[in-house]
Amino acid sequence: MDTLVSAEWLKKHINDPDLVVLDCTVVTVPDANDPRGLRNVSGHPDYELGHIPNAGFADLEGELCKRNGPVEFDLLSPEQFCAAMGRLGVGDDSRVVLYDASYTGWAARVWWMLCWVGFDNAAILDGGLSAWTSTGNELSLEPATRTVNTLTAKPRPELIADHDEVLAGINDETVVLIDTLPGPFYRGEMSIYPRAGHITSAVNIDGLSLLDKHGHLLSQDVLAAMHEFDRNARIITYCGGGIVASTDAFVLTRLGYNNVAVYMASLEEWTTDLGNPMEIRSLKGDGSI
Repeated sequence: MDTLVSAEWLKKHINDPDLVVLDCTVVTVPDANDPRGLRNVSGHPDYELGHIPNAGFADLEGELCKRNGPVEFDLLSPEQFCAAMGRLGVGDDSRVVLYDASYTGWAARVWWMLCWVGFDNAAILDGGLSAWTSTGNELSLEPATRTVNTLTAKPRPELIADHDEVLAGINDETVVLIDTLPGPFYRGEMSIYPRAGHITSAVNIDGLSLLDKHGHLLSQDVLAAMHEFDRNARIITYCGGGIVASTDAFVLTRLGYNNVAVYMASLEEWTTDLGNPMEIRSLKGDGSI
């Protein structure tokens, strides 16, 4: 199974006994009481209104992340994450297809965490839920019923970057930092975090620019042209909370880069400390903050 599958492929394999399909949707809603002006909520209510047949629900706002951690979507331990995936029916011999109802970032986040715990047989549904429904496939109201399985943790800590590694990477020519937020956020024209701008030395590749208007990933040739980096470099992606950054990490991995990490805490952590260097506008030294 490729790491990116089509709706046609999924329809053909939907009843394979070893295939676990998981809806990873999180919904972002306006919230005047939140400092960011918005908040993320579980997509489970929407899942109950209709989902791909046989799909379970992987709840990033629930059991797949740490509750009340220092940042939203804080990581569980590898063993805790594997236990949660096991309760969804994922085992060492499973194949897993992940999708969401928005822009692939939520599915990519779960895909990256599966890689982090040493599981390599997962794929993302290209185009997500809309790709399934736009080709005339029906949705189901039936919840998935799967036997609890055993997923063995074989952690790869190098797939997750922390604050100290990012800080050290700012002045390291062998490290590439990629800000995957939209350009206005990168340039400091907009912000929903305590400080505006981007981490010093980071380049900008908007995670949404990786997708076409239908939510499908762009062709490999186009994506490769957007990611012309030293193949020996350590590449660290980040965004606001490690979601869209996971999409770019997924793309980089498919392009053959083999030293990629996601800074999961991203700007949600970085912007809270005035000692962490940031820039606005450009990399010309005209906007350090």
